[in-house]
Amino acid sequence: MEALDYHAEERRKAEFDVEEMKIVWAGSRQAYEISDRVARLVASDPVFRKDNRTMLSRKDLFKDTLRKAAHAWKRIIELRLSEEEASKLRFFVDQPVFTDLHWGMFIPAIKGQGNEEQQQKWLPMAYKMQIIGCYAQTELGHGSNVQGLETTATFDPETDEFVIHSPTLTSSKWWPGGLGKVSTHALVYARLITDGQDHGVHGFIVQLRSLDDHLPLPGITVGDIGMKFGSGAYNSMDNGVLRFDHVRIPRDQMLMGVSQVTREGKFMQSDVPRQLVYGTMVYVRQKIVADASCALSRAVCIATRYSAVRRQFGSHNGGPETQVIDYKTQQSRLFPLLASAYAFRFVGEWLKWLYTDVTRRLGANDFSTLPEVHACTAGLKSVTTSATADAIEECRKLCGGHGYLSSSGLPELFAVYVPACTYEGDNVVLLLQVSRFLMKTVSQLGSGKKPVGTIAYMGRSEHLLQCRCEVERAEDWLKPNVILEAFEARAARMSVTCAKNLNNFPNQEEGFAQLATDLAEAAVAHVQLIIVSKFIEKLHQDIPGKGVKRQLEILFNVYALSLLHKHLGDFVTSGCITPKQGALANEQLRLLYSQVRPNAIALVDAFNYTDHYLGSVLGRYDGNVYPKLYEEAWKDPLNETVVPDGYHDYIRPILKHHIRVARL
Repeated sequence: MEALDYHAEERRKAEFDVEEMKIVWAGSRQAYEISDRVARLVASDPVFRKDNRTMLSRKDLFKDTLRKAAHAWKRIIELRLSEEEASKLRFFVDQPVFTDLHWGMFIPAIKGQGNEEQQQKWLPMAYKMQIIGCYAQTELGHGSNVQGLETTATFDPETDEFVIHSPTLTSSKWWPGGLGKVSTHALVYARLITDGQDHGVHGFIVQLRSLDDHLPLPGITVGDIGMKFGSGAYNSMDNGVLRFDHVRIPRDQMLMGVSQVTREGKFMQSDVPRQLVYGTMVYVRQKIVADASCALSRAVCIATRYSAVRRQFGSHNGGPETQVIDYKTQQSRLFPLLASAYAFRFVGEWLKWLYTDVTRRLGANDFSTLPEVHACTAGLKSVTTSATADAIEECRKLCGGHGYLSSSGLPELFAVYVPACTYEGDNVVLLLQVSRFLMKTVSQLGSGKKPVGTIAYMGRSEHLLQCRCEVERAEDWLKPNVILEAFEARAARMSVTCAKNLNNFPNQEEGFAQLATDLAEAAVAHVQLIIVSKFIEKLHQDIPGKGVKRQLEILFNVYALSLLHKHLGDFVTSGCITPKQGALANEQLRLLYSQVRPNAIALVDAFNYTDHYLGSVLGRYDGNVYPKLYEEAWKDPLNETVVPDGYHDYIRPILKHHIRVARL
């Protein structure tokens, strides 16, 4: 019997070509075809089953993760998958695992910071997974402040070795994924010391475990740091603790692409500029932004599909109740998140291009764009991950009580995702780094140095500080140039105001400390402007498919105007728009929600996620929610017995009044 599609009517409402939107979302037809093929490959493989993940004990969950990682590697080899296909396969397996750090951090760092000889030695072994690596930077006492790391690497000229040591408890490496139980090698960041002189933090390749029996090598204490937030979730990852007791490694295991130590113990900067290390950082952060759009779109897909299935109130004369998605309160919370998923996707595409561009420039010794790229990647990492974490939780609430069930897929998705707000730079710290870049940009405005790239708008600051929004009717807010100028004016004015306030402090560092909150808010305004501007650039591209561009225009307006509504205080107090114009923006936003509504299901279908990847009863493609929720309930281990374990010991004595009362 053919399965019912409870969303069929919703899909018939769509005013655009969903297949073409899938290609737009994927980035290209080829990317779409690869993604679609690999997703279905994973979904059809019983080894990659994950519906029981939240019910497994930590040990069973970890063993299940190892089994899936080994099977994934086997399939990659058997099918001779390309690097892109292999990456997609690991993505759709959808379980945090040690290979994430091996491919995502260990290998890129060696490629970016090792010299040619080191790359030739280590990368072939890493690509064949003859060694498994992790990235050991964060310590128990230091995370974001990398320069404060305490682990030492002291050069011994007599033996031509470095001595890696953990001098304090707080110098223990803490959090590296894959470290706890799996990694054979680690890229360890430690303070380089030669002849009593500290040369700051550098990277070293250190073997941790024997390649014969997997036991830790002498002088190494290593293990897992314990259970983390949520059921299943990130507990499939063996985040680890690592201590060194005077562990010796050969001198050539210091990453020497940027700096090196000679046989005599002399510290030297390489011919290759130190700025090359930024290439790895840009790569990792652009990947994090891309992951944000995936996690957000996944949560939005679940919440949107369920909102169209769930009916509540509004029944008249015995008719059906109202679909929850038809309530304006639901639309005003859900549709901006849907628009954000698309916005983050497009800025992620641009960031990928930016990484390619900066890599090319670095190769030609052109470092002119590095400060901007650093600020851009730091800011986008911060804003997109914070927004996504908040959005996943909002989607859970949008699904009512059922969203709290593990079978909804949302609690585990939230628990898996929230670490992104902390790793690779705490989000608030990153915003303050962006603000320093903005303050430097403002200070140079009178020097004749013309701002370019994402800060080009600062070159028109004189106009932006005085311009007034020309919106007179609600529909005026549909003009991209009007929206763009409002966001530019807000960002410019907030940065200039911060710069002026900093000048009131005799000591600039004291000013940064006192004005940190204002500076962070100015950074957010700048980053949101980048996202808005990249969405506009996407709209200017040739977009095929019936009605696709029109839907993207609607989503752009929803994204921009919902931000304007959320940050209305910033826009009004900076003087770029009036309260009345803010009210007109809100009026237009309500009208836009009505235009999104007929296309909502089709817009989340365009993400092209299999039911296996979504992992949600509420987000099923066919909308068959209630029978499946009921079915899932009976799978819980508590339902394996009718009478619970412990009945005779604890429940029966209460019921029969057989509890003995201790005498004092």
